[in-house]
Order: sequence, then C-alpha cells, then structure tokens
Amino acid sequence: MEVEKGKGSNVSDIQGEDELDEEPGEEIESAPPLKVGEERELGNTGIKKKLLKNGIHWETPEFGDEVTVHFVGTLLDGTKFCSTRDNGEPVTFKLGEGQVACGLDHGIATMKKGERVLFTLPPGFGYESEGGEGIPPDSIIQFDVELLSWITVVDICKDGGIIKKIMEKGERNERASDLDEVLVKYQVALVDGTIVAKTPEEGYEFYVKDGHFCSALTKTTVTMKRGEKVKLIVQPKYAFGEKGKDTTDGFPSITPNSVLNIELELVSFKPVIDVTGDSKVFKKILKEGEGALVANEGAAVTISYTARLEDGTVFEKKGVDGERPLEFITDEEQVIPGLDQAAATMKKGERALLTVSPEYGFGSVVAERDLAVVPPSSNLIYEVEMLYFVKEKAPWELNSKEKIEAAGVKKEEGNILFKNGNYQRAGKKYDKAVDYVSEDGLFRDDEQKLVKALRISCWLNGAACSLKLSDFQGAIQLCSKVLDFESHNVKALYRRAQAYMEISDLLSAEFDIKKALEADPQNKEVKLLQKTLTQLQVESNKRDAKLFTNMFARVSKDPSVPIKKLKVEKPEHEKSVDVAAASVETECMGEPSTPSEDRMAVDQS
Repeated sequence: MEVEKGKGSNVSDIQGEDELDEEPGEEIESAPPLKVGEERELGNTGIKKKLLKNGIHWETPEFGDEVTVHFVGTLLDGTKFCSTRDNGEPVTFKLGEGQVACGLDHGIATMKKGERVLFTLPPGFGYESEGGEGIPPDSIIQFDVELLSWITVVDICKDGGIIKKIMEKGERNERASDLDEVLVKYQVALVDGTIVAKTPEEGYEFYVKDGHFCSALTKTTVTMKRGEKVKLIVQPKYAFGEKGKDTTDGFPSITPNSVLNIELELVSFKPVIDVTGDSKVFKKILKEGEGALVANEGAAVTISYTARLEDGTVFEKKGVDGERPLEFITDEEQVIPGLDQAAATMKKGERALLTVSPEYGFGSVVAERDLAVVPPSSNLIYEVEMLYFVKEKAPWELNSKEKIEAAGVKKEEGNILFKNGNYQRAGKKYDKAVDYVSEDGLFRDDEQKLVKALRISCWLNGAACSLKLSDFQGAIQLCSKVLDFESHNVKALYRRAQAYMEISDLLSAEFDIKKALEADPQNKEVKLLQKTLTQLQVESNKRDAKLFTNMFARVSKDPSVPIKKLKVEKPEHEKSVDVAAASVETECMGEPSTPSEDRMAVDQS
C-alpha cells in the first residue's frame, strides 16, 4: 500500500510549536505504564494514546528509524479512510518525516515492538484544515496502529556519508575500540548490485587502528556490538573517492566516485588494553576471565605462560608442558615490570597475549632464561593464563586493629625499599599505609594517637621519596598535610623548604626555615639549609642586579632618553649588611649544596 501524506505534516515543520517543547512520550516515561484499555495524553500535545495490546521488551524507535506497521485510519464515527490490513501488507517508512500524519510519528515513537494502540489526533496533527481524501476539514481522526518491527538507522559521521541500518542487534553493550582486534564478515556491492569485495567464509581479522578495505568499515566497526549485522550506504568520501579501486582477488574494480552498499557483521573481537598507558605493554584478551574482580597490586597470583621473542624463539615456560606454574606477589618486582603490571589487570581464568617493550622487559641487557638467551633491547611476547589469585584485603574489609597493623607493615616495607634506593615503590607503600588509617571515625579514642602518628610518619617519608624522585610539588603537598596537623613539625618544614628551594620559591623556603628554627633553634640540618638558602638568595640578587644593569645600559645607549646619574651614599647599617652577605657567600662556597639528613632521615619509629 502506498503511504498517504498529510499536508504540511513533516515533523520538522512543527518542532518549534509550543505544545511540542517536551519530547514525545516524556510524561508517559515518568508515569506508570499504560494498562490495556487505558488512555492517556502524550505530554500536552492533545494526542491521545489508548493501549489495545502490550508490546515486548522496553525499546522504542527513534526519529530516523525505519518502522514497519499495520494501521487503520478512521473518523470518530468509524468511517475508514485508509488501511494496510485490507490487503494484508504492512507498510515501512522513515519515522519523523510525516509520511502518514505527523502526529502519528510522535505516537509510534512511544511504542514497543508488537504493541497495538489506538491514537486520537486533533486537527493540527492530522490533515490540517483542508482535510484529505475522505476526510472532512478540521477532523479529529484515529489510527489503530500495530508496530511490527523497526530498523535502527544511524548517520555515523553526522554528514550522511555513512548510513548504518541495524538488521540484527548484537550481544551485550560492549563495543570494539581502536586498539582491539576484530573478526568481521562483509560483502561490498555497487549500486547496480555488482559485488566488488567479499570476505572468506571464516571472515577477516584486523586491528581497528590499522584499518581495512575503506575508512567506512573501520568507522562503523567501533559502533557495533559483538554479533551485530548491519547494512551500510557509503558515499565516495568514505569509500574510494575520486581514485576508485583496481581489480583485486578476482573482484571487479571500483570506479571513481562510487557509492557502496556493504553488508557487515561483527563476528567477534578481542579487547586490547594499553596496560601501562604509554603503548609499551599491550594485553590482548584471548579468553574472558570469571566475574569482575582482577588481581590488582599486592595480590598473590599463580599464572602459567609461554614466553617467546618476536622471531618465535621460546625462552621460558611456566605451568605448561610439565613445568610448575609461577607464583608471585604483584607490585613486588619479582618478575619483569610488563608481566607484573599486566597480571594485576587479569581475572581468574583469563587468557591473554602480552606484547612487552624492552623498557618493561629485560631492558638493554642480555638475559639468560631457562630455554634461550634473550638479546638486549628485545620485544617480548607472553601468552599468559591467570590460574587463580588471592587479593590483598582492602581497608574496608579490616577492623580498626587490623588496619593499624596493616599500615605498620606497609610502612616498614616502605622503609626497607627506601634504604635500598627504590624510592618509587617505597612511596607507593607509604601511600597504601595511609589508606588503611585515613578515616578518623573508624578508630577508638585510644587508637587515635597511634593513627595520627602513622599518618604523619608516612606523609613525611613519602615526602622524602618525592624529593629523591625530584617530585617537588608532591613533596610540598605531603609536607603541607603534616603541617595541617602539626604546624611546627620540623621535618615537614625542613623538607618543604627543600622542595621550595628546588622550584626557586625562596620566599616560601625562608618562611619555613624560620618557622623550623623557632621550634628547634639548635637544629644543625635546618641551620645548614638556611646557609644554602642565603647563598641562593645572594646568587638570585646578583642575577637580578645584572639584569637591571643590562636594562639600564640599553636605555643609556638610546640618545632620546635623558639619563641623570645620582650618587647616593648608603647608610652605615646597609653597608654592614652587604659585607655580611658577602662573607656568608664566601663561607658557603666550600660547603655541600645539600644539607646532611642525619637527623632528618626517614622515620623508622
């Protein structure tokens, strides 16, 4: 049946009307679902919807989708003026273009698949004042509509260049990303039906970021779910443009500026994760693990793997071919960093392929392993399975006593790492220790003093790590946390002053040093730091004086600027200050630029 059009009924013609300020069905969505036989107005449009038969699922079509419906149009007295049921052929049309009656589009947009509804449309949403064939002017009309199905239509690039029609919905809500490896099946045809490309029966596998065939294929793939089937209409700019494509694999050539019709199925995909965030360690998931929990840092893990070089040389096996599985604690540097960090992201039962760059492998040294020697600067490939793991207990899983004990253990581990020069890992241990004792309300009054001491000690030690790692802003932040609790904590003031000096904030450093000496006037390390600061201030003043001298020299060379030289005699007390500054500068020349930390070392208590 040919669809009748209501005059002036394109939806875009009425979007600006006041009664359509709300989205179609907006009030219905927030109200209880309609019951069979119940009638309700859609928003304040005047369009009434009476439910005749329930639909299935919860999805509804959107404007732009292609809906397939049966409908019967009648006047209020029952006079029929159109029907798709008379010949048993439903009609398919694009929702939102007013191809039947504009008000009907708004009604259908609220329907579920299989739902049958009686819509009552006021004159403004039917056929206007002129009426239509068999319809008197200004008539209220009714449509008995059954929504059989619809095809979701998506304009992928929002420019009409790639129109996607979803023929079969995929599984779950997961979509492939640019890094993932996808398996697709497709058939490409010209407008006249000539097939110009087709995958083998088993499909074709490629990494999305690498692209395949034409840009439309990769742009569409990342919008699809696993198992989804679509039809694409692709304009030349997203196909082969003005160049076209030569004959390949026995298929005809694609002439310049050809529009392509592509049937595409996303069979499956293997997620690829950038483990380290710098594209140095990639994990491709070959088999999904169980549940949602991953090992995380500090977990006791048991894995099996086969490790090889890029040329296929196997250099190590664990847990396969009779070898024992490997057990280790993550984030304890017991294995190479790439394997360590990847294992922390894995679920129980997960199988993955790791690609590890030298920076996260054995670096630039030769590594003798069980089955072969790993040359320097080698990329490594591990096929790993997470057999099982035991996660480190989270703070919320412990009682207050256990939290204090755990914090003490982490702090001690940090101290050992600090002594061994592993400042990065030591800092992480101190952070974890604080996590265990970070919430005041969870501890008894008699525990509060110990909790506070643990926090302060870990913040101070963390600041010492930050200084060693040249993370001066991090050191300032940690020391400031301590000073929020103890405003005259000498260690915090000392380390924050060091950090301020490193970023050339000499005024803030001077303030902290003065405050530290108020608390401990005889502290040798702080006094030594004060001398270093004085030296830096003298050097800074010299640089400033030289800068101003050069500026005035440039000005004096300009004859248009009159210069008047004035001789100003300095007061005696200012002369003595200059002499003192000069003597301090001379005194500091032979002293180390970094003060001793004997009394300011990492807190062991």
